[in-house]
Amino acid sequence: PRASSAGDASPSVDYFATDKRPVILFDGVCNLCNGGVNFALDMDPPGKLRFAALQSTAGRALLRRAGRDPDDISSIVLVEEDAAFVKSDAVLRIATYFSANPLFPFAGTLGPVVPTFIRDAFYDAIADNRYDLLGMKDECRL
Repeated sequence: PRASSAGDASPSVDYFATDKRPVILFDGVCNLCNGGVNFALDMDPPGKLRFAALQSTAGRALLRRAGRDPDDISSIVLVEEDAAFVKSDAVLRIATYFSANPLFPFAGTLGPVVPTFIRDAFYDAIADNRYDLLGMKDECRL
């Protein structure tokens, strides 16, 4: 399949039992974040990634699995079967999955040469103002 949601099953579900694709957790009411999901779908034609809103049952369960507070919607999170990435590390790791344009995997691989505190300061400046920049929806994206 091209792309799918991680679903909204019980928190005890192993989201990697039958599908090993990583899951991008995003703020489901954020217009900027939803635009990012649309971009990710365009850059990932083979459907290597799955998506779940941070606010969903699946998102909350995957946040717990990643060792994060299930109520924390402050950052994008990429959850792989054996690892989790947040903030700029998540963005760079996600870029390595984008096969539609070879520059993204290259940038995702080279991006970590910039110190995390610099990358995350830039990330936080945008994330902290995301609702002011592009607004928010009344409901989570499905």
